[in-house]
Amino acid sequence: MPERPASLTTPPDGYALWLAELKTRIHSAQQRAALAVNRELVLLYWQIGQDILQRQQQQGWGAKVIERLAHDLRVAFPDMRGFSRANLMYMRAFAQAWHQEAIVQQAVGQLPWGHNLVLLAKLKDARARLAYAERAITHGWSRAVLEMHIETRLLEREGKAVTNFRPRLPGPDTDLARQSLKDPYLFDFLRMGQKAGERTIEAALVQHITQFLLELGAGFAFVGRQVHVEVGGDDFFLDLLFYHLKLRCYVVIELKADKFKPEHLGQLGFYLTAVDAQVKSEHDNPTIGLLLCKSKNQVVAEYALRDQAQPLGIAEYRLLETLPAELQSELPSTEQIENEIGELGTLSGDSGAGGGA
Repeated sequence: MPERPASLTTPPDGYALWLAELKTRIHSAQQRAALAVNRELVLLYWQIGQDILQRQQQQGWGAKVIERLAHDLRVAFPDMRGFSRANLMYMRAFAQAWHQEAIVQQAVGQLPWGHNLVLLAKLKDARARLAYAERAITHGWSRAVLEMHIETRLLEREGKAVTNFRPRLPGPDTDLARQSLKDPYLFDFLRMGQKAGERTIEAALVQHITQFLLELGAGFAFVGRQVHVEVGGDDFFLDLLFYHLKLRCYVVIELKADKFKPEHLGQLGFYLTAVDAQVKSEHDNPTIGLLLCKSKNQVVAEYALRDQAQPLGIAEYRLLETLPAELQSELPSTEQIENEIGELGTLSGDSGAGGGA
């Protein structure tokens, strides 16, 4: 680090604030530049793939031309990676999957090439690819996190919990609250069998809190396990307590290692009342309750929630879940992709747009 001139050891008033603003501007400019470069690279790959498609369709060129093209491009650009035969094939598949407008205007063009390869390999439906691409940009998912969420069908599970939020949470937060809960929740990262007890699962979830928060979704902050509240001189303990930063409310999660029963909601409702009275501040919204059970009857759950005065949700959890059959396609895995094409440069790794954890 260069030595600071003696004449500048005492900065003038307001200098620190100005310096902080300049740093923010510089970081923003760097990010915009990286996004622009990444978008150009992804667009270039799409254009190459489109050219290959057109020439094969219109002029009858066979697959061998791709191998020849890979060789000639590597010779012409020896310092530029990404021109292997396998990667050119993925460019062709990329062009088949998207119109040019999607690259220029939508989230696909903001994602690194490595993220786009995951979308191609793991999803066949264009709408699903776009939905996961948009979420990856919004939350800054790394390539590994994107792949995990696709494999666990995150977006397909969101908003599927049985709730009474619509009549109990009027206003703009209703839909956000519903989308914040999913069904089922997948706890296969715990590596537990189906006979695991409530306290065992609870302790393991806290031990693996990072994975648990990732499964819960964006906005959840962990407050505590077996949180103590005293009511009328009696002691009670909440299984798990969270705070949702976007909804600005506490979320009480209760675990039941058996099938849902309507009486479970009585206990959970009591805990919500205690949190509202003793924990939440005047600036917090009403506390939400989520009952996680091993299984449930959908109709029984809907009936049980109908006359509940508090915002409650019911969802199942899965301890050991295999990959859904519809995802077990013949498309190559991400590991196969990486083995075939190797590193694609800094813009095709986990850095850049959507590269955060």
